[in-house]
Amino acid sequence: MKNSLKCAVLVVAAAVLTIVRTEVRAQDNKASQAHEIVNASDLKWTPIISGWEIAVVSGNPDKEGEPFTVRFRGEDGANVPPHWHPTDENITVLEGAFLIATGEKFDERQLKPMNAGSFMTMPKEMRHFARAQGKTIVQAHGTGPFKVNWVNPSEAVPPAASKK
Repeated sequence: MKNSLKCAVLVVAAAVLTIVRTEVRAQDNKASQAHEIVNASDLKWTPIISGWEIAVVSGNPDKEGEPFTVRFRGEDGANVPPHWHPTDENITVLEGAFLIATGEKFDERQLKPMNAGSFMTMPKEMRHFARAQGKTIVQAHGTGPFKVNWVNPSEAVPPAASKK
């Protein structure tokens, strides 16, 4: 009888633990799977280089292994000097045209247009450069960390320098 009572207590304890763990997981999943709408008017834009701004749409682009979405907004004619990223960069053009090419030197003859609605994946470590044509908004997503490594850092003109 003592053994059956011990077994019953163990079964009840295991059942309670299972229920508690399931409830905790369900709460964690609800938090991570929350439905969230991000309105364009709520984005906080930050200047990054001359003629270009960035806004984080979701996630943390600096965090290792975390999915993220960011947007870049460029003035007409604003260049992005040659650079590369340590992770794949997935790009969708939302507005305007994004002219892009690969290589370590900016060569406008190589630029190919991506119009609104166009998508591309830039493989990690591929050197590339770009230019905005018209007011341009580009959305990029991937898995962090999202870092920009300039081929020639002196070509990345700070935003304040463009106002002088």
